[in-house]
Amino acid sequence: MKLQGSLLIVALGFTCMSLAGARVTEAQQSPVKAELPVLLTSCGQSPGPERVVFFLKRLELEHEFKEQATVQDLKSGSFKTIIIVTGASLKGMGAAGVEIQDEIERTEALIAEAKRAGISIVGAHVEGMSRRAQGAAPGDNSDELSIDAVMPFSDLMIVRQDGDADRRFSIISENENIPLILFEKNMELGNVLGGVFNQ
Repeated sequence: MKLQGSLLIVALGFTCMSLAGARVTEAQQSPVKAELPVLLTSCGQSPGPERVVFFLKRLELEHEFKEQATVQDLKSGSFKTIIIVTGASLKGMGAAGVEIQDEIERTEALIAEAKRAGISIVGAHVEGMSRRAQGAAPGDNSDELSIDAVMPFSDLMIVRQDGDADRRFSIISENENIPLILFEKNMELGNVLGGVFNQ
């Protein structure tokens, strides 16, 4: 299920989802929308989903958070959207008893089922460049692998702007024609989610 709207890239202003005052690089007529209820999960077991949960609860948006959601969760038939938060934490994966390849395989199965069932896929990276740059060991690229597993297959990307300093997500957006919403400050994530889910 493709999300409504023809937005290519929007960097949000800090007050609301309105395009007034925002940097818009591609004209669009209506905002990108998704439907409730939402299944929220992680690809990489970073703390990022906790930020999303905070705003989903604050906005009273119907959702369920499962750190290691499976295809069976989607087959319940109750979810219209899945949000997959990228960003890998070796500490988080260790606590969950998984490695990045396990996370990628679980995510690939979720994405395949979502596409089969017509469930909208939102890829989110909400911890900025600090998450991408803080590999727990030299040469650790697990965060980038989690991005590759999710973002090119999403219907919409939501990204904290500093995480796109190298245009990592903008390039995916342009190459794959995927809408991208960039927000600047953590508290703006609520405005983004409220706009996407029409709150």
